Amino acid sequence: MNKKEISEIKKNFKEDCGFFTVGQVVRAFVDAEKNIKYKSNDLFAVLPQDESEQIMAILKKTLSGTYGKNLKEYAFPKDAYLEGGMQPFMYELVKSRLTDRELADKFLDTIVERMQYVSTYAIFAAHCTYSVLNKTKNDELTDDAESEYDYNFIITAVCPVELRYDGLIFSDETNTIVKKNTADRIIEMPSDGFLFPVFSDRQPDINGVMVYTKNANKPNTSVVNELLGCEFVLSFKSEKETFHAILNNVVGEELDYDLITEVNDRISELVDQSAHETEAATIGKEELSSILWQSGVSQEKLEHLPQIFENAMGEKPLTAVNLIERKTVLSTSSITVNIGRDATDKVRCENIDGRRCLVIDLDDPEVSVNGIPTNLK
Repeated sequence: MNKKEISEIKKNFKEDCGFFTVGQVVRAFVDAEKNIKYKSNDLFAVLPQDESEQIMAILKKTLSGTYGKNLKEYAFPKDAYLEGGMQPFMYELVKSRLTDRELADKFLDTIVERMQYVSTYAIFAAHCTYSVLNKTKNDELTDDAESEYDYNFIITAVCPVELRYDGLIFSDETNTIVKKNTADRIIEMPSDGFLFPVFSDRQPDINGVMVYTKNANKPNTSVVNELLGCEFVLSFKSEKETFHAILNNVVGEELDYDLITEVNDRISELVDQSAHETEAATIGKEELSSILWQSGVSQEKLEHLPQIFENAMGEKPLTAVNLIERKTVLSTSSITVNIGRDATDKVRCENIDGRRCLVIDLDDPEVSVNGIPTNLK
């Protein structure tokens, strides 16, 4: 499932779309002790409009974020196809359209049992049908666009529940400001979610599942590993840390400001050039070797790159968008300088009077200090 296919589903994921419908909706509230305190299974069309709009927004949110960072597709391993595995279970769930209440209840129980969560949360799951229309080779709808087939899928959202005391409120009953003594359990937008089956080549693919995580730095790995039975790949943060380790091991002491910013610029250009591509840009050992060579790393050092890369990543490539910095940050124990991507050439390190100094070229002598304009002469 690539960026274009995710975009197609997300664009049509709305109530007024003539070829998209939401069928059954399963809801549940789970307390901190993993007890299901409430659950329901309703036809989406009969829900009050204010509720249905909120549910639609929650479910659609699990299709948002950066592909390769917040959204990742996982293939089911062989074990997941065995009896009792998650793949055949999810397949039966889709075929049931969530109308089999016993099966839907088992789905909720499986989520609660296998997924790790730090506090109370709500679960929303819905069966959806997207009528896939004919398109030309130029990716445009034909003049007599008709539905080729229906893409049926289950989309699930896991939402944290926050306990809120709103403090002082204005009471309409007494026309006074009083302290609110009750608390509300507010269901937030989802922190995790998944869609099955994936929509690949505009066809359903029951061999994969698309997983959403709000916090790419600290993903809930239990959703992938324990619940879905797949193998979790590196998180956004871990992938960047691995990339930094590869650079350090390859370049060593020559890894300075100029080289770091040059490598970042080249990878950023690769990401920008692939922004409209369907697949997320990746960097394998060959691509990284080329980038480092163009950035000035010697061939002698690059001879060690293939083995260092394989030790860190095996045969898997790095996701380019997870490696770049949109701004360069220089830090010491007491000073931090943020440098925009288009200004890295205005900063350099120099030895002045025997001391290492950071020198910044100022095109404009007017500089603000703590928000106050000043003139540095």
